[in-house]
Amino acid sequence: MPILRYLDVVVVAIVAIPALALGAPVFGYLIGAGGWIVQRLIQANEARFTPRLKTPRAQLGVHLFEAFGRIWLLAIAIVIAGVAGDRADGLTAALVIFGAYTIAFVIRVLSGPPQSPSSPRSRQRTAG
Repeated sequence: MPILRYLDVVVVAIVAIPALALGAPVFGYLIGAGGWIVQRLIQANEARFTPRLKTPRAQLGVHLFEAFGRIWLLAIAIVIAGVAGDRADGLTAALVIFGAYTIAFVIRVLSGPPQSPSSPRSRQRTAG
């Protein structure tokens, strides 16, 4: 289910309306949400790009670089919100990222281990 896979992004977009209406700093929310969405785009593209690499060592290198890069991207987004805005903006960006990460983590845990390309379940998805 694609909606479940990207539920964190959907929640970030939907929660923006009541959060901003209740007085959350706009700049902080936009930086936090923007950082989260950009890192999710990077993650989705890495999942398509990495299997094309020939050696497992190259795949591991790209995967580690991508994973640490996304963490740094989110940390930089929080710092930018706090420095370019004020403390409330930085806190808002951190809370948006924390909330989105929590949703993504719970979905990942509940969905179980990733399916290998040779598993019968994944063959049914590609065949049907």
